[in-house]
Formats: sequence, C-alpha cells, structure tokens
Amino acid sequence: MTTGNSTRADANRRRILDVALAELLRDPDASMDQIARAAGVVRRTVYGHFPSREALISTLVDDAVQALAEAHAAGRAGVADPAEAVARSVLAIWPIADRYRLLVALAQRTVTMEGIRERLAPVRTACADLLRHGIERGAFSSPLPAAALAHVHEQILFALMEAVNDGLLPAHEAGRSAAVTVLTAAGVPAAPADALVARLTD
Repeated sequence: MTTGNSTRADANRRRILDVALAELLRDPDASMDQIARAAGVVRRTVYGHFPSREALISTLVDDAVQALAEAHAAGRAGVADPAEAVARSVLAIWPIADRYRLLVALAQRTVTMEGIRERLAPVRTACADLLRHGIERGAFSSPLPAAALAHVHEQILFALMEAVNDGLLPAHEAGRSAAVTVLTAAGVPAAPADALVARLTD
C-alpha cells in the first residue's frame, strides 16, 4: 500500500514539475495557484511537494542541470578528436539549454546566477578536462588555462541564451552558432570551426 501511495505521489510531483515548467515559460510570474490549477490538483498538493515557489523553481533548475550534464557527457562520449568532442557536446546540450533558457533567466531572480553556476560545477570540470586534453594535443590554443577557458565557454553559452531571449539571435541558428563560437574561443580558426560544425549538423 505504501508503495502505491509513493508511486502516486512521485507521479503527482513529476506532473507538477512538468506543468510548472510549461506555465513558467508561458508566464514567468505564474503563481503556485495557477500552477496547481494547470496541473489539475489543489494548491495544498503543490505545497506538499514544494514548500515555496522558490523551492519549485530551484527543483526545475536542478532538473535542467542534470539534463545538461547527461547531454554533455553523451555528446562527447567516444569522440577522440578534442575539437569534434567540444562541438558535439555543445550541439548536444543546446536543445536542452534552449528549452530551459527562459527558466534560467527566471531562476536568476530566486536561485541566483551563482547558485546556477554552483550546480554546473561538474559540467564545467568535465569541460575543463576536455579542453586541457585538446590544449595538450595542440587542437586548441589559448592564453588561458583550461579551467579558466571552461568558465569562458560557460559564459558564452549563457550570453547566447540571453541573446535568443532578447530576439538578437534566431533560436534555430543558435546551437550551430554556439558550437562555432566556443571552438573559436578555444583558438580554433573560424573557417575550420565552421566547417566542422557544418559537417556535424548538415
């Protein structure tokens, strides 16, 4: 009996999160009442899982970071060439980043950018390891050490997400642009970077 209740509670929690993401992307000021109505549950049920709106948003950010980490790992898995591994990892995470980009902007009001960056530390470490390997092999050239360059790459992606949010960059072009920009920031010449990304996306 307990297992059945637990399963039902988990399903309710997942549904609330899915609906909350959709509602918050539609209306960043959506209240817990609005989210409860959209999820087809009473307000008390939402608060039973998430004690505050901030806690709900924080959980959504955790979900986004986990999805990004999994996509980043999948994108670079089994790829020997460092430049291609970086490009593939960016192309793999961009659809996730694009899905959550409005949430990231919203989360900065509550979770704070520093909180988001702390959650991304494992992805940043993996990126730094990949960049270090590429620098050692001569695939990348940068005056920055790999760990600092990983920070630069992270900020490039955040900046491009904001550019899409502000209507400065078409969403359908952003993933390819992000991959090329990250490669050039690592010292890959623009023409080879563009050709590599074109090969992976065409």
